Amino acid sequence: MNGFYEYVKMAVQNIRANKGRSFLTMLGIIIGIASVIAIVSIGEGTKNQMNSEISDIGGGQVYIYVSNDAITEQEWITPEDINAVRELESVEGVSVAESYDGETVTGKGNFNLMVTAEGPDPKMVNNADMKYGNYFGEREVEEAKPVCVISDADARRLFGTDDVVGMSLDITCYDVTKSFRIAGVTTQKENGTFVSYTYEGMPVTVNIPYSAMNELVGDVDYFYSMTVQVDTSLDSQKVANEIVHLLEKNHQSAGDDYFQIQNFQDVMKSMNQMLGMVTAFISFVAGISLLVGGIGVMNIMLVSVTERTREIGIRKSLGAKTSSIMMQFLAEAAILTVIGGVIGIILGIIGAYGICSVISASMQMVISPGISLSTIMFATLFSCAVGVFFGIYPARKAAKLSPIEALRRN
Repeated sequence: MNGFYEYVKMAVQNIRANKGRSFLTMLGIIIGIASVIAIVSIGEGTKNQMNSEISDIGGGQVYIYVSNDAITEQEWITPEDINAVRELESVEGVSVAESYDGETVTGKGNFNLMVTAEGPDPKMVNNADMKYGNYFGEREVEEAKPVCVISDADARRLFGTDDVVGMSLDITCYDVTKSFRIAGVTTQKENGTFVSYTYEGMPVTVNIPYSAMNELVGDVDYFYSMTVQVDTSLDSQKVANEIVHLLEKNHQSAGDDYFQIQNFQDVMKSMNQMLGMVTAFISFVAGISLLVGGIGVMNIMLVSVTERTREIGIRKSLGAKTSSIMMQFLAEAAILTVIGGVIGIILGIIGAYGICSVISASMQMVISPGISLSTIMFATLFSCAVGVFFGIYPARKAAKLSPIEALRRN
């Protein structure tokens, strides 16, 4: 232990004696580590923000839809299928969403509508936050109640206020008009960094029980798709396969691939993999500067060996072992890279926060860097490895010097 302490002490003394050269030696390591830390942190922060927004829309959801072959054979998802799926223990809620174009007239003028026929668990599947009133549910769907739910933003567009529960809204579809009572008002979600809920000029969205659409567009007794809210503690893919098996049993269509699955988790996984690949590639490019920095460490250490040849000869003539000489130069190379690594980590963290702030301010995004301990530990260990790896050759060269030849040099 005392020998190791002496190696470190001598290395620090030599670094302090050549501050300018030591800093220039560390510069490549600093830039490389700072770049990798900043890029990985920004990439993780972007991925976390994206996952948070997407999970808020449909975490734990499975989308089941009929294939083109099923449409050709007139095989659709029926209300009986929906009820059967709802009875599965692994399923928390099921809803359908068929949209129709419509229009309405209020004291504020004429408005185009997107009438969405839903049921029987729309609130759960839509992850809606109620501001006033209540969302319709299974009972309203079964009884075909003429009720509807709109967002607070759309309520203000239609009536000038969002406190509209109990008011009537006349909906016209295909030249047929029917009055619906507003049962609830949801809080309009604000557009996120990656997900947009609204856009300029979009029609007013009105959600109603699918059974209440009968008087407007005829019998609504089959559906193209359904969204299933799965228990998030379970494997959604297994649950999706169970649902498809149930539907194939009900329709006696096993092997026909009439019912297709779009797993929300698979979509998120694919997006994360794509973003991870981009981050990894950019990090690799930034990591090249670490290689350059390591070569810089080796060059400076070779210069140091040349400058201190006489010192090495004196030490070896006084009985210093070859391993001691080698450890001295290895310690110096390792300390240089560790110091550079620590500075790089600090600058990388500061840079990550700074870049995220600039992105958030300039592009109206909300991104926080995803700085993890594992990334910092990897950067630290990598910088140490660079120092040791590129310090081996100069250290071996110093250790193998003949004391007589070393003492002859000026």
